[in-house]
Amino acid sequence: MTTKDEVLGILMRSQGRYVSGEELARRLSLSRNAVWQAVKSLQNEGCSIDAVTRRGYCLTDTPDLLSPQAVEKHFSRRAPCWDVEVRKTVTSTNTVLKAMAESGAPEGKILVAAEQTAGRGRMGRRFYSPAGSGVYMSLLLRPACGPAESLYITTAAAVAVAEAVESVAGREAQIKWVNDVYLRGKKACGILTEAAFDMETKRLSYAVLGIGVNMRAPAGGFPDELEPIVTSVFGEADYDPGKRNRIVAEIVERFWRFYENLDEKAFLKGYRERSFLTGKDVYVVSGAERRPARALDIDDEFRLHVRYENGADEYLQSGEVSVKPRGGAA
Repeated sequence: MTTKDEVLGILMRSQGRYVSGEELARRLSLSRNAVWQAVKSLQNEGCSIDAVTRRGYCLTDTPDLLSPQAVEKHFSRRAPCWDVEVRKTVTSTNTVLKAMAESGAPEGKILVAAEQTAGRGRMGRRFYSPAGSGVYMSLLLRPACGPAESLYITTAAAVAVAEAVESVAGREAQIKWVNDVYLRGKKACGILTEAAFDMETKRLSYAVLGIGVNMRAPAGGFPDELEPIVTSVFGEADYDPGKRNRIVAEIVERFWRFYENLDEKAFLKGYRERSFLTGKDVYVVSGAERRPARALDIDDEFRLHVRYENGADEYLQSGEVSVKPRGGAA
């Protein structure tokens, strides 16, 4: 946690009363000048902090910026291992957290960013992650499971995100197999799980669960190529920056509830009920081939059950599926 985060934490816990620079310096083992620098940095980021000679500093309003303290304020429960870190900008939260995992970081590390300069989605696609638009986060997991069960991490996360969106925004969310959360027929959230396999134990060494949520449309709108297929949780009129902290907290809490008993698959019912593809005509994409099919349901292992035009059935464990446009045009 940075000096700025530690100062903000004390001021948030003392909100409404002044804390002297001397007390802050003593509690954090810092110089008075370091405290002053941290306060100025927080003020520049939008925190309402009064500074009064011989009284100290007072946080006069709960800040809207992303911060560990603001996220933690929304936890109704807390696992001992959770460690929230917030950065203004990263290349990719998954990339940064994977490096931490390789260096031995423990399970429960949560990295949150307001911007990604090299965000990634499935199949190497770029994940558009501008500042002031979304919230981007990754969780470090060290599950006691093999590769086959790792799909449960992604599907549990999809249900957790959908539940969090419904709770925070009051809007019905759907899940497009296997890892996208949809609102009003468009993608509002993407999920990317990356893992390292331990050959000796035949289990995952670690998994990094990445989640990107479009909280509002970026200034000037989404790029032309994304506009027809993506949306945001909030419109400009009902967007509240403070809800970024709440949605991070709700996603973490809801996911962890599933993760603690992953093999019980308590999230299966919620996944099925929110399935965006069930009952739709789709294309199953494999390289350049696009086979028309109908999506029938989700089975107990979260495989997508499809039936091709020739009557053959297949249960898809992974892959790419797109909704067939009305009228059948490609």
